[in-house]
Amino acid sequence: MRIKLKRVYAKPDPDDGLRILVDRLWPRGLSKRDARIDLWLKEIAPSTELRQWFGHDPAKWRTFTARYVRELKENKSVVDELLRHAKAETVTLVYGAKDEEHNDALVLKAFLESDGKSA
Repeated sequence: MRIKLKRVYAKPDPDDGLRILVDRLWPRGLSKRDARIDLWLKEIAPSTELRQWFGHDPAKWRTFTARYVRELKENKSVVDELLRHAKAETVTLVYGAKDEEHNDALVLKAFLESDGKSA
């Protein structure tokens, strides 16, 4: 399984494989053509309530991670779909957050690499 991470604003690369947007909202100021997204899995993103609560506050990171993992475990069908893609080909999880150390894509990648069991 080869899973990569990339900000949606970074230049797409042929080595990205299947580019999957894992945010609930479309990134500001970016056209669909420029983003080169192959699949948009809004349902895999944190709930609106969790996303708004977190607000990309690093002090809330541990709690956010635990709550998001709980949401992922309850969202088995979408997680399984993403795992199927990741096991078949290179997948790049594309996200819009500025903070590259505290974002949902990092949690999702760790969760997928644990085969959907934990982060």
